[in-house]
Amino acid sequence: MGKTAQSVWNNCLAFIQDNITPQAYKTWFEPIKAIKLTDNALSIQVPSKFFYEWLEEHYVNILKVSLTKELGKQAKLVYVIKMENTYGNKSPFTEKIPSTQRSTVSPQEIDRPSKSKKPELKNPFIIPGIRNLKIDSQLNANYSFENFLEGDSNRLARNAGMAVSNKPGGTSFNPLLIFGGVGLGKTHLAHAIGVEVKEKYPEKTVLYISAEKFTQQHIESVRKNNRNDFIHFYQIIDVLIVDDIQLLSGKSGTQDVFFHIFNHLHQNGKQVILTSDKAPVDMQDIEQRLLSRFKWGLSAELQNPDFETRVKIIENKLYRDGVEMPQDIIEYLANNIQTNIRELEGAIISLIAHSSFNKKEITIDLARKIVENYVKHTKKELSIDYIQKVVSDYFQMDVATLQSKTRKRHIVQARQLAMFFAKKLTKASLASIGSQIGKRDHATVLHACKTVNNLSTTDKQFKKFVEELDKRLTI
Repeated sequence: MGKTAQSVWNNCLAFIQDNITPQAYKTWFEPIKAIKLTDNALSIQVPSKFFYEWLEEHYVNILKVSLTKELGKQAKLVYVIKMENTYGNKSPFTEKIPSTQRSTVSPQEIDRPSKSKKPELKNPFIIPGIRNLKIDSQLNANYSFENFLEGDSNRLARNAGMAVSNKPGGTSFNPLLIFGGVGLGKTHLAHAIGVEVKEKYPEKTVLYISAEKFTQQHIESVRKNNRNDFIHFYQIIDVLIVDDIQLLSGKSGTQDVFFHIFNHLHQNGKQVILTSDKAPVDMQDIEQRLLSRFKWGLSAELQNPDFETRVKIIENKLYRDGVEMPQDIIEYLANNIQTNIRELEGAIISLIAHSSFNKKEITIDLARKIVENYVKHTKKELSIDYIQKVVSDYFQMDVATLQSKTRKRHIVQARQLAMFFAKKLTKASLASIGSQIGKRDHATVLHACKTVNNLSTTDKQFKKFVEELDKRLTI
């Protein structure tokens, strides 16, 4: 039987696996798929430009050796980068041959705002008392790579962040979009990149800003009639970090301004880092032209940490606080608080505080009490009001809109989802749920639950809504 792409690649993988660490193999080789074998050229599919660059930089020799063993000296490796976005009518696949033919996808012609003749730049972050244009980066030095511990849940995002901080604007992961649920470290990682850039390149202008504050500044610039100054201020930034970019949802004026700023920075080789609670494909009410730009670089997800990572997080936190704790208690905490990192650290702080205030030794019984109280406390929050708030926030509307009499489809669906989760996650009666969610009767709630169940099986997008809301409400 002749050689196939899969058999050749399997042999290469066996050789590579013997020569690199298991962690490196899992991260950089398991996601690769063998696509086709033509003469001496093996095509492999990688998930992003980031993978391609990383393999070329770190593993090109081992790839060459393993492939030469299989296909002889004429062996060639072709990378097929599967990208989410397409430019115009171009194929969503970009083929690349290492070293010899390193082409890049060139985006469409981008609008560029005309340059203002005013030399003055109005700067929302001038440090008082300093005459020259000096920008306060708004970074928190405590958020460093050193205390952002690596695990399976964050490896890609962390490695991408480190690569960006080594070469801001000089990699193909621009923008770098870090997304994931609450309390998983998006803001921490974004700050860590900024802190590292400032350390390596003190001359570079780095700025961290929340999307909410950016929006407020934009509204203020329109009110004061200095929108151009606002745009030009942001165009001088070398590394722009925008936290919670999903909050630009529905704000078309701010999105337009951000579009011009993003284009200018991207065209001039500046680095943009974004964080979001969802992937670009799931963002609501963000203009298509902006979403396509978010997909130009790398979207890296932060997931819930596994047990080993949770143990490492606790040990690191204790080490930084100079506190010792028996290993069995560390493992008990890691086993019983499986939600986000913020809650895990909160439980550790509570345990240390109880121990020092009451002058008690940290024992497994004390840990059990803290965890019980912690879990009880988080469960208490799951009221119908809380469910309505989470659902409203998810669909970027206020609770009053969710409860209103309107028959607009997206609002009706949000209301039905709130009813569905209220029935699933509380002990309230159908009548009680209906009266609290817009003064409806029990029949409406029953109908809502049936509709959600039906749509979940027939509509992929709706199923995604249910899964994401379930995660938010049950973590």
